[in-house]
Amino acid sequence: MQRRRGICCSFYAINRRVDVELARTFLEIVSTGSFVRAAERLNVAQTTVSARVRTLEEKLGRPLFVRNKAGASLTPAGEQFLRHAPTFVQLWQRVRNVVAVPEGHQSVLTVGAETSLWQPLLLDWVVGMRKALPELALRAHVDVPWDLIDQVADGLVDAAVMYAPSHRPGLRIELLLDEKLVLVTSDPDAGTVDDPGFLTVDWGPEFAREFSSAFPDAGTSGLSFDFGPLALGYLLTAGGTGYFRSQAVKRYIESGELHLVPEAPKFSYPIYAVTSTDAEEALVAPALATLRQVISA
Repeated sequence: MQRRRGICCSFYAINRRVDVELARTFLEIVSTGSFVRAAERLNVAQTTVSARVRTLEEKLGRPLFVRNKAGASLTPAGEQFLRHAPTFVQLWQRVRNVVAVPEGHQSVLTVGAETSLWQPLLLDWVVGMRKALPELALRAHVDVPWDLIDQVADGLVDAAVMYAPSHRPGLRIELLLDEKLVLVTSDPDAGTVDDPGFLTVDWGPEFAREFSSAFPDAGTSGLSFDFGPLALGYLLTAGGTGYFRSQAVKRYIESGELHLVPEAPKFSYPIYAVTSTDAEEALVAPALATLRQVISA
């Protein structure tokens, strides 16, 4: 039986045959659903987008899109290529970053954190590494946890700090700190979950279960956030009461802007370091050592 050409080839064969700009253009069309809108996003002419798609289809030996009045939809071959294109683009960017070591540095390290951990943990980590490891060029990255864990697994991020990372083959997960979620308030005379100013923050399903167990009669808050730093900014601006990471509110408690609610239950919120088992140990090990020093300080 004759072997099929094109989409069924391996990812590494695709790497050799497909220019990264062609793959980026393909992904923009998929994202926008239109050649016209993809051209606008890429800041090129529509004829350029069409030419790139023709070139890509010629290289792969299969049509990738069906164009119609509504825009553009993927063919079965396009659906298959979509499984590989994002990884190809990310890997290419990763290779460019690794090769492009800035002058005066020996290598490049990419570190990351999920969105609610960049301040102060990721910031302190980068500051610590700049002092302890000046030979390293650093790239700091913030993302949502489900994308960040994929980037570590794919080698796009060398090390990341996260809450509740999913365990999967090829990853190393190290407990750094069992941080606490504490109840704080802007009004020392208030500070209960039944107060009108209580705001809910989505700290994940484990916190939700523990909170419901500790406060079975608590009503539904009239204000909720799914991003801790935004909720904290609101609390400092408009006042109220809520559960927050102990490290994030420490300085506000010390300054008197916020007050720790006495005898309120605290909830565990552990922080982990995540690296790939394929990561370069000579780079990652000193970075993690610096991170542990930051945590202990």
